[in-house]
Order: sequence, then structure tokens, then C-alpha cells
Amino acid sequence: MPGCEEAGEFRAPGVRNPGFDGPGDYRWFCLEHIRVFNAGYDFFAGMTQDEIFAAQSPLHGWAQETRAFGANGGIDQPPRWADFADPLDAISARAKSFQGGMRVPAERQDGKPVTSDERRALEVLGLPLDATRHDLRSQYSLQVRRFHPDRNGGDRSFEARLQQVIEAYQLLRKSPAFA
Repeated sequence: MPGCEEAGEFRAPGVRNPGFDGPGDYRWFCLEHIRVFNAGYDFFAGMTQDEIFAAQSPLHGWAQETRAFGANGGIDQPPRWADFADPLDAISARAKSFQGGMRVPAERQDGKPVTSDERRALEVLGLPLDATRHDLRSQYSLQVRRFHPDRNGGDRSFEARLQQVIEAYQLLRKSPAFA
């Protein structure tokens, strides 16, 4: 507010409203001036009677599901957060399934389809999408030797990782892609 020496801690809408070209303008007011602004602010200014009625409905804005608040957040499945120590790893794993803004194809070069669960299992084992049955068996053996307590000097800190490897192998060995 012109002439006010107080710090502007409270945001109020500016002259330009949010739209396709950005979030709009905001003004910052002190507590006293934000109260004055709020007392004179009319959200419904310029609306017709029907628009005001629709905006006051408890369902206003919920008529359609937006991508961000959809059941799957606009992706095929949300990350399994328990599989990751760091949430950024979960987000990174999801981002790796996209190349150049496009979804990586869900089938191998030999034409065999790969489900999202199988794709995650391949990631757990560190295998490419076009891995062979031989690659699957050898990578599984290598990972079990690395993470099993009987083979790694009794270190039990890798038991969760070993369980993931075993589950991934059990899923993939029954998969049509590795038949």
C-alpha cells in the first residue's frame, strides 16, 4: 500500500488474473491493509447469476477429474514408495521410463509384450527390455550371490534387496516374454 512502512506478508490478487499465460499478478500487504483489501474484495464481480450459483455449488470444480488428482496421477501406476529409500529415487525410476517425453514402448524387439510389473522386475534385476532367458538366469544368479547372507559374509542388511530380486525373478521366469 503506498506510504505503508510495514512488511508485506500477505498475498492478494493483482490486476492481472491467472490464465494461460501464467499465474497472474499479486500484491503484498501488511495485516492491516490485507484486512481492508479483503473487506472490499468481491470474488463474484462480473459473474452472471447462473455463474455465481455454479461457483457456490459444493461440487464446483469437481465435475471432471484432473490429471494431477486422478487415481493414477496421469501415469499407469503410482510408484511403490516402500520400494525406495528416497522419494526422489521413486520419481527418477518413473522418469526413466520416458525417453524424449514419450513413453518407452511396452514390447520387446521380438514383439513380445511386457507389462509394467515385468518392466519394474527387469529394472530390479538391472536387465534391458530385450534380455534373453539366459541373461535373466545369469543376472539372477549374480544378484543372489551378491545379496544372500550365506554368500556375502553374513551381512543381513541386504535381505530386503534379496527379496526384491527373488520376487522379480519369479515373476519374469513365468512371463511369456521369457518363455
